[in-house]
Amino acid sequence: MKLAVFAEERGESLVETLVALAIVSIILTAFLAALSMGSFGVSVVYKRVTAENLARAQLEYIKNYTYTVGATSYPIVAYPENYPITPENYPISIDISYWYSPTESFTTTSSVDRDCCGMQFITVTVSHNGEPVFRALDYKLNR
Repeated sequence: MKLAVFAEERGESLVETLVALAIVSIILTAFLAALSMGSFGVSVVYKRVTAENLARAQLEYIKNYTYTVGATSYPIVAYPENYPITPENYPISIDISYWYSPTESFTTTSSVDRDCCGMQFITVTVSHNGEPVFRALDYKLNR
């Protein structure tokens, strides 16, 4: 005697199971790829924001530092030893150019007196793993 409830039901075929498995694996692969790209994007933004903060802090330190006639560089900000981001991880380089006259551009190689106009053009570059991540520019005046 057969039960009437189970008489019309059939089992799933192998083809249906494989198609369902293929659909699930495609969706899972797309999700993992998106997750990986998101993680990569977060690390890139973290490096850039860190470098930007270090560069802006360095520029503020230089602007508050006493104007030095003929300076070729200024000291790097001294961070406390427990500070999570150190210049060893993000090396900072400082370049200084001088303005001489309205007809000359900023330059570091000129025989003109560097104290002519009392204006320095400062470029702070922050790197990570040997490549520049962020560059900040500003002026310092002899007041």
